[in-house]
Amino acid sequence: MGEDGGQGVVAVGELSGDEAKALASSLRRLMQLTANLVEQDGEVAPLLARLRGHLGCELAQVLSVATKFEVWEHVNLQRGVDAYLAEHTPDAQWFGVGGQHRGHEDVMGMLLAARHSVGFGLGSADYATAAVGPADSVEVVQLGLVPTTAPDGTPVLVAIRGANDYGPPVCRLEVLAADRAAARAVGGEIERLMREHDVFRRQVLAFGVSEHRGNELLTFLPRPALDADDVVLPDGVLDSIEEHVVGIAEHSERLLAAGQHLKRGLLLHGPPGTGKTHTVRYLMSRLRDCTVILLTGQAMRLIGQAAALARRLQPSMVVVEDVDLVAMDRGFAAGPTNPLLFTLLDAMDGVGADADVTFVLTTNRADELERALADRPGRVDLAIEVPRPDADGRRRLIELYGRGVDLRADLGPVVEATEGVTASFIKELLRRAVLGAVRADGGAGVPVVGDELADVARAMAGERASLTGILLGGSESPQPGGGIGPAQPGLAPHGFEIRAAKRY
Repeated sequence: MGEDGGQGVVAVGELSGDEAKALASSLRRLMQLTANLVEQDGEVAPLLARLRGHLGCELAQVLSVATKFEVWEHVNLQRGVDAYLAEHTPDAQWFGVGGQHRGHEDVMGMLLAARHSVGFGLGSADYATAAVGPADSVEVVQLGLVPTTAPDGTPVLVAIRGANDYGPPVCRLEVLAADRAAARAVGGEIERLMREHDVFRRQVLAFGVSEHRGNELLTFLPRPALDADDVVLPDGVLDSIEEHVVGIAEHSERLLAAGQHLKRGLLLHGPPGTGKTHTVRYLMSRLRDCTVILLTGQAMRLIGQAAALARRLQPSMVVVEDVDLVAMDRGFAAGPTNPLLFTLLDAMDGVGADADVTFVLTTNRADELERALADRPGRVDLAIEVPRPDADGRRRLIELYGRGVDLRADLGPVVEATEGVTASFIKELLRRAVLGAVRADGGAGVPVVGDELADVARAMAGERASLTGILLGGSESPQPGGGIGPAQPGLAPHGFEIRAAKRY
């Protein structure tokens, strides 16, 4: 007691070493007693009681086997867990963890924290939505646990934790059990079921990158529906492409039996707007059972993930558009190396020759591509030029893009006025002509396009020196009769060129 009769206060710094240890030990015992009382009669008790009741042991005896997956695999993780529950415990009910600050902890961490505080309690599972197709989505568990059993009957708890704003862009599977072997067996079976019920198989997928924390995204796209008549290419070109891409897929088993590789590479090159992407869209339509993965722009840095996904989901096709942005010859680069190029090459090599995977690359500047991209078997086996259309090709394109209108024009002058243009130019030509017809008629019927089409063609040809004309594929050199000259020196106005790389 102090001189004033009150309790004396001793600063911790004034304690001896033994006294400080004794105080710390007393505080630790006090905290443990408090936690035990909370577990016996408090907010957290139902959560831990649920765990103890199913697993048959205290939390201290529980271990967690956790597996991380890419954020876009969340829907497949849900499918795998659902398939596992349907087989082992079809009536199992999900529950969750309530409380604040759940975004900072994994499931096991929240359970451990619940022993010492009232911050976490028994709650309902949290749900989110995930896409399973271009227009369809399903519910997935964002944070929840479900009681089930291992294949040998050992009780386990399966937990799903989706990506959140506070952690890395991954989703997690956690299997809690008193026996490590049982937990690992459940995790392995769920992963097997994920692949068996993979929602990405036979889909058209596009990788992308969001600005939020650099998260990778995977988007479902509708599969194009194109016939061979919708593709206007020089005679024999589409046949060569189909033979290389589709033909190998159709005879994959016999080729493998003969010791031949299935992986192949196709390079489509030519001026902008000539139909390279349109040809790729036709291949997507032609290969209905093939998984397609598209990469362009910033998403090219995800080529490694795309290649791994392609091997998993074979038969598959990886499309890298404007590959010259990645694979420009290192002699053109400011530095001696191109890390993204090496990633592309490693991804193409790493898929394996026996995989039924096609790499389709497009470029406007084939002459600037890194030689290593084309000079090694299994990277690019076939290179096809998609040139500007000749007179017959331009006529076919006008008829193709004029299918939805009453086309009464004399096509001769139109074909002459569009010499040297691209397919994109002709598509825009028909759009402008139809727009003019709709404005002039004002009716609700099918637009009628007549000989004014040639006037529109000549007007667009007059824009050849403008930015609009250049972007649409027009040449900068005027031609006799008001046409647009070939943009590539040496390309005959009525001749197509097919340039194939050496086959290995």
